[in-house]
Amino acid sequence: MRRGIWIALVGAIAFTVILIARLPAAWLVPSRFPQGSCAGIEGSLWSGTCETLMLNGMSLGDVNWELRPLRLLAGKLAAHLTLANGPADASGDVELGLGQEVTLRNVVAELPLDPKLLPLMPATLQGRAHAQLALVRLEHGALRELAGTLEAHDLIDTAGNRTPLGSYVVTFPGGSDSLTGQLHDVDGPLALEGTLKLTPQPGFELAGLIATRRDAPPELVNNIRFLGTPDASGRRPFSISGTF
Repeated sequence: MRRGIWIALVGAIAFTVILIARLPAAWLVPSRFPQGSCAGIEGSLWSGTCETLMLNGMSLGDVNWELRPLRLLAGKLAAHLTLANGPADASGDVELGLGQEVTLRNVVAELPLDPKLLPLMPATLQGRAHAQLALVRLEHGALRELAGTLEAHDLIDTAGNRTPLGSYVVTFPGGSDSLTGQLHDVDGPLALEGTLKLTPQPGFELAGLIATRRDAPPELVNNIRFLGTPDASGRRPFSISGTF
């Protein structure tokens, strides 16, 4: 008898979740919210689209979602999200849990280094960023775990003579030391190798060794000289830290 009651209860919950998820998204999803708006809401709550998402006055494109309703039985709100038809392209699985825990998996993103998209980026720095992250986990808004790679390509410093800076990649291994990544150059006028540690403030600590290549612009060569005496291979140590 008890087993039958539990089966009926689970069935009723699943039916209710499916019924709600199939309702038109426009009935339940607001087209306007404090930070922005959607030009239109299409589809169902289960699978829908926010057309022309505006966030802080900037058009980001269309956001599509597909809910994972069975995750509600585990106390999680989960969905697969994609962003397209705007300045950035992105996709990934997002899961919201109790205790203000947010987990992202299988995140792939391509975007310009634009201060409108990334407010912390210097306005004089141009280029493109690529992210491929297996896992990102936050608790109460603080980053707790990170696994994957972040890349910056074709960087240019426009503060003076549009100085090319090259391309770089940082890899975060995940696990117990997941917030410290290994950084190195991919190409360009600078040979760089070091570590990037994300700190709780939130902030960062960047340290390593750097050297200029033969084709480096004179302004880069002069700037590197201020870092001190090079080692036998011509590399100079550097260390930078800051907060967001």
